[in-house]
Amino acid sequence: MTRHDLKIAGLIAVVVVALGLALGYGAGMLVAGKRDLPGAPAQGQAEFAAPQAGTLPNPSGGSLPGYNDVYVNDYAELLDTGAEARIRDNLIELYDHTGIEMTVLTISDLSGYRHDGPIEPFATALFNAWGIGNAARNDGILVLVARNDRRMRIEIGAGYDPSWDARMQRVIDAGFLPDFRNDAYQAGIETGVRETIFELTGHYPGTFDAGTFARGWSWIFWRLTALGDWIWGLIAVPLASFGLWLRRYLRNRPRPCPDCGTMMIRLGEEADDAHLDGGQTLEEFLKSVDYDVWACPSCEHMDILRYRNWFSGYGACPKCGYRALTTTTKILRSATTSRTGLKRLTYDCKNCSYHDTEQRVIPKVSKSSSGSGRSSFGGGSSSGGGASGSW
Repeated sequence: MTRHDLKIAGLIAVVVVALGLALGYGAGMLVAGKRDLPGAPAQGQAEFAAPQAGTLPNPSGGSLPGYNDVYVNDYAELLDTGAEARIRDNLIELYDHTGIEMTVLTISDLSGYRHDGPIEPFATALFNAWGIGNAARNDGILVLVARNDRRMRIEIGAGYDPSWDARMQRVIDAGFLPDFRNDAYQAGIETGVRETIFELTGHYPGTFDAGTFARGWSWIFWRLTALGDWIWGLIAVPLASFGLWLRRYLRNRPRPCPDCGTMMIRLGEEADDAHLDGGQTLEEFLKSVDYDVWACPSCEHMDILRYRNWFSGYGACPKCGYRALTTTTKILRSATTSRTGLKRLTYDCKNCSYHDTEQRVIPKVSKSSSGSGRSSFGGGSSSGGGASGSW
């Protein structure tokens, strides 16, 4: 690229960075801070002690499910292993940063527990039976999904102000139900859990320790995601088109000779090959780099401009410098949760005689966090607050 090209690219980069900073910090300031989380005194300990799975008696008749895990109990089998792990990690992060106990329960239907009434009293009895939340603050959250009944409930602890009912209703309507209506339960639960955490704290999962800028762009990202995958296509198409146009303009624009000022002429593909050395010709053959040769018709000044193909599988050779280096990988030992793995990388350059190998350690397969070793809830209670939805 010429100096003029660099100036244009630099100006565009400055404008883009400035806009990105403004959007990120602006959005970050808007969503900063927690959302008046409760600090109410305890309303009494949970009446029942939940066993590991099994069922519990329901004071109104019938029974209630017990729990195997304090974060996710997918009894309706709506989540695959990966989604369940992601949700659990999000809830662990929420607890570690705020102390809020939030749990997700899916069941096939309420009738399986001999309950044929509204979902609200069932969720309240379940919440109190498990004792969700800190007993002093009553800040627990229960997300209950009854798939075959096509009903759900977010039950909240007694410490939350009544205004939180409307907030939870917005989360259900915007986070859970759009996917549930398409029977995309896993997507709906993952999105809904993220939106619930954001409504509670002003942070999406993974941004609790982020600064204002990162928090703002996280909010923008999730807002766009909530609109659907199609929105990324609407954004990507004009951005990609602009990028291609800019690259083509900078490459093809008329340019004066830096020595005499005469407008230079770009040589054709066959003509410019005569001015390339062997390594450059090989790069063009491998399609890792493309070269343009501009010649001045007055003083015979010549510029050879290099354009890298970003989608090429060839790297730069440390010996000759040309982008003709291939890399092959062989797994020598697979990684597990108890030991690291090992792989061998082999490098060969198609232009020179460079050849090298190295071995790299593959990290252990990570396990899901245990969430500060929690195996039971804190004894919180609910007085029936929250919101419900159906689809």
